[in-house]
Amino acid sequence: MSEKKGVSAATMRRAGKVADLASAPLRAALKPTNKLGFPYRPPTVPKGVEVPETQSKLGADYDTDWARRAPANAARNVINRGPLQLMVKVLADPEILGVDRLADLSAKGDDAPALIFAPNHHSHVDTPLMVTAVPEPWRSKLTIAAAADYFFDKRVKGAAAALALNALPIDREVTGRKSSDLIRNLIDDGWSLVIYPEGGRSPDGWGQEFKGGAAYLSIRTGAPVVPVFIDGTGAIFGKGMKRPKPGKSRVVFGAPLRPEEGESTRRFNARIEAAVTALGDEALTDFWTARQRAATKTNPKLTGPEYHGWRRQWQLSEQRKLGAAGVRRRQKRRWPDLD
Repeated sequence: MSEKKGVSAATMRRAGKVADLASAPLRAALKPTNKLGFPYRPPTVPKGVEVPETQSKLGADYDTDWARRAPANAARNVINRGPLQLMVKVLADPEILGVDRLADLSAKGDDAPALIFAPNHHSHVDTPLMVTAVPEPWRSKLTIAAAADYFFDKRVKGAAAALALNALPIDREVTGRKSSDLIRNLIDDGWSLVIYPEGGRSPDGWGQEFKGGAAYLSIRTGAPVVPVFIDGTGAIFGKGMKRPKPGKSRVVFGAPLRPEEGESTRRFNARIEAAVTALGDEALTDFWTARQRAATKTNPKLTGPEYHGWRRQWQLSEQRKLGAAGVRRRQKRRWPDLD
């Protein structure tokens, strides 16, 4: 054992000498610069002076103003109407329903108000799906509220999200004043918004309780909230899946909701969640059945059954059979007719 250690130490000493010899010319070349000061070397700081920390330009502080200027808008239109739309078609093959509920507003054309679209969230496919499913005139001026800690933690990732999706960095835990002021200014300029009230993708295939972001922004900006239910994307590329599995999806738009006089964020948020829940029931059954259940507040919850474990997953698989996830691309095998 000692012999091995000796060999190892000797090898390390020889390697150190080789490194010193190799770096000697570089040290000699840099020696004249040792006495040079600023700007060739960082400025010195007097004792007792605290240097303020450099403000981060990532996360919620990432600047996306450039993504809404003319060159970026032109590039995004090409991306959205070409590669992105083709990817959504191949991967999710969406069926779009309920667009007629926005007909009164879309008929106003350029005078149509900005809207806040509030869908449920099961997959990364949801955002490209919404970008291509939202009808005109809102699609051309649509921005996405994206998790700042996920999409904007690196410059390259943030730039790609801002350019391709016109994404905004939003703190998923709380809608801060800075973010709400930015969104308010964008809505005043005619930009519509997609925001996921659940705050993140479903961890197990079922929905999560809604947070008040969409309701708060609607009350503050006056923009109506459009409830949206997305079905099938959890089976295509849900959280935890390593690669997508092509299938079918369905997007159901609801009628716009507006906050009532004096309505609190909590109450309005509950109405938005109830509307998305009813759309989910409609996607799995039919309009009339879903409306009857909505009147008695008996629509199946987005969050799924109360129990846990295998029974909860079994119930999820049974529900998916009723929706778009149960309609796979592959045709059922048909035996030849031997008669």
